[in-house]
Amino acid sequence: PASTRTDRVPETRRRPGTVMIEIDARHERFVQPLATALEAVASIFEGQLASEFPAVESLCNHVGRYRGKMLRPTLTLLSGLAAREGDVAVLENDALCRLAAVFEMIHMATLVHDDVLDEADDRRGGATVNRLNDNETAVMLGDYLISNAFHLAAGIGDADLTERIGRVTNTLCEGELIQLHHRDDLGLDLETYLATIRRKTAVLVGACGSLGARVAGGTDSASEALGVFGERLGIAFQIRDDVFDLDGDAAVVGKSVGRDLAKGKMTLPMILLLDGADSTVFSEAVDAFRSRDPEAVLRLLKEGDAITRAIKFATEQVGDAKDAIAGVPLGGTEALLDDLADAVVARDR
Repeated sequence: PASTRTDRVPETRRRPGTVMIEIDARHERFVQPLATALEAVASIFEGQLASEFPAVESLCNHVGRYRGKMLRPTLTLLSGLAAREGDVAVLENDALCRLAAVFEMIHMATLVHDDVLDEADDRRGGATVNRLNDNETAVMLGDYLISNAFHLAAGIGDADLTERIGRVTNTLCEGELIQLHHRDDLGLDLETYLATIRRKTAVLVGACGSLGARVAGGTDSASEALGVFGERLGIAFQIRDDVFDLDGDAAVVGKSVGRDLAKGKMTLPMILLLDGADSTVFSEAVDAFRSRDPEAVLRLLKEGDAITRAIKFATEQVGDAKDAIAGVPLGGTEALLDDLADAVVARDR
């Protein structure tokens, strides 16, 4: 397998991030093995990005700050654990930890590129790469992260797995292109919105579930169920993010807000507001959207209960995720997976 060069990683870069779930007594036997595995993922991630060139090293140090909720690596590890019915020994599986790092690296690349597309200034409470440097540097850094993700994936030594990861990244790009095509499309319907966020966000989270289970040696049925679980979580996650962008506090959320409206992106709250609105509300909402007036848009969304309805829709996706793994033998990991699912909507950032 390709070396990940962990011996060259500066200590200041070892930041595993913050796991989304609160560990309690129900999860006691999984706590330390999961924490150790996440540390291994962080080490692999950082070792793969270690560079002999100070300029590249500095950029990778900076993007390392973007690792926050660790949803994708956590789900990858938990899916492997669940597919092996709670056998904690699987968390020492190098291929599983590498896969978790691959998915986090791909996710980081999408964040760097998103910040360019959205002209965002802040992420994780600090400056974006494009703000600190320029768009050209940010685009190349995102490409560098994707390149390293595939280098790392190739080291697992499973050609079919690498092909599946490639299919996922193709779909992510397709989703972004579809979203760009529908900018300022006030006629965007729910079906198209869901198809778009499935491609641009949910397929990656779904792959964490299905491929995490597969690499761990789980059954096809477990892999399929955990893939559906992850995809539903990904949809709920994106809806929650879309709501944050409309009514979130940048200081709390930790990134620029209001960028979707500024870029003419129709998201679920606005779709729900326009669907069935009377002529007066419809006209006001269209005018507010076209004039990029965040205060007017938010007022109308709240008056029309669209924010609450969007959160309810996300919560229903979480319920569907839980239903997908019901009846699958998961060795006592169900509570962990349920808590992770609940945290996707309950989070404040």
